[in-house]
Amino acid sequence: MSELSGRFQELLAMMSTSPVLAIVLTLGAFFAGNRLFRLLKHPVWLPPILISAMLVGGVIAVLAIDYRDYREGAQWLVVLLGPATVALGVPLYQQMHHIRAMWRPIVFTLPVAATLAAVYAVVIAALLGASPEVLASLAPKSVTAPIAIGITEQLGGSVSLMMGGLLITGIMATLFVDLLARWLSITDPRILGLALGLNGHAIGTARAFELGPMAGAFASLGMGLTGIFTALILPLAFRLTGIG
Repeated sequence: MSELSGRFQELLAMMSTSPVLAIVLTLGAFFAGNRLFRLLKHPVWLPPILISAMLVGGVIAVLAIDYRDYREGAQWLVVLLGPATVALGVPLYQQMHHIRAMWRPIVFTLPVAATLAAVYAVVIAALLGASPEVLASLAPKSVTAPIAIGITEQLGGSVSLMMGGLLITGIMATLFVDLLARWLSITDPRILGLALGLNGHAIGTARAFELGPMAGAFASLGMGLTGIFTALILPLAFRLTGIG
């Protein structure tokens, strides 16, 4: 038994030096998370990405895998985030006539929503005595991951901390948009989709596509515009305020 355990540890150590283990673990958790999400009847408070993240974390803890090794191996999958985000342009094109009809509300809503999303997190963290690194990590928490990673690195924040904030923000935004929509009797897919995209980035957008193609298109638009606006404004704001 001890010999078998030793061989397993040797195999695990060998796989940890290559991206194979991280890729297999990530993809396995992804498919398992989606499967469990369907079995649980699509709970809004427990999206597939959260289930997958908990599965990955559990396996890493049980097998005593160094997180830095896992993260380095998973970088091969992070590269795919860019093309996946660009692919959201397809539903945008399909719903372009609806988007043109609402360009005024979108133009006025976007700067306010994107600014508030960054400001309230930074202000609360600053009041609690957070360091500049933590502030830089929390500021882009409402931006889709490919853009948020670049912003965080530019500001000098921690990508790992930012990804945690990104996950929590997406889940909470999706949950509260759903609850407020029911409370306020909002059923317009354009409003719901835009709110989910502006506040919940990719997680909110995934939820919007469950509501329908129009909601998904407006969520894609909100997520993309929030990313562009934040990438342009946030580094400048940090330099002007002297936080970074």
